[in-house]
Amino acid sequence: MEKPRLLLHCCCAPCASAVIERLADDFRLTLLFYNPNLDTAEEYDLRARELERYSAETIGAPVIVPDFDPHPFYEAAKGLETCPEGGARCEACIGLRLRYTAAQAAGFEYFTTTLSVSPHKNAARINALGEKFEADAHGAQWLYSDFKKRDGFKRSTELSRQHNLYRQNYCGCAFSKR
Repeated sequence: MEKPRLLLHCCCAPCASAVIERLADDFRLTLLFYNPNLDTAEEYDLRARELERYSAETIGAPVIVPDFDPHPFYEAAKGLETCPEGGARCEACIGLRLRYTAAQAAGFEYFTTTLSVSPHKNAARINALGEKFEADAHGAQWLYSDFKKRDGFKRSTELSRQHNLYRQNYCGCAFSKR
């Protein structure tokens, strides 16, 4: 029996590593690196190349990398620049990325994101947003996840070391870098 296709939004290779490991036996994965929130084109390219390298070294899943365009993020974050990390700005950012992922999900049975592997991200809020955008997903269903469970984040740090992955120390936007 053929495995269902899953479009996996990936924020970075370290977070994706443990999630890919967990999902690869049950799904045919395509990785989507859509992160207009990153503060520079250089950071975007570095994180995208690391994801492509990790995929090539492990499962060989295709990686979709749209051109870097920070304008949608700054539009979504307008008026929320001073919100604390994890607040309304982050929710708007996650919503932006999940809405885009849903719009790209034609031909897939499922879509989800690696974001819930982070101990700094609220999985319930991420899942609520994912379910909200199911209507935009061309028939693909949101795959509920909390990848930080069962030591997902710990496993991502182990895999990052094993594969010598670039592991950033901030979420990615100019506001989180502060």
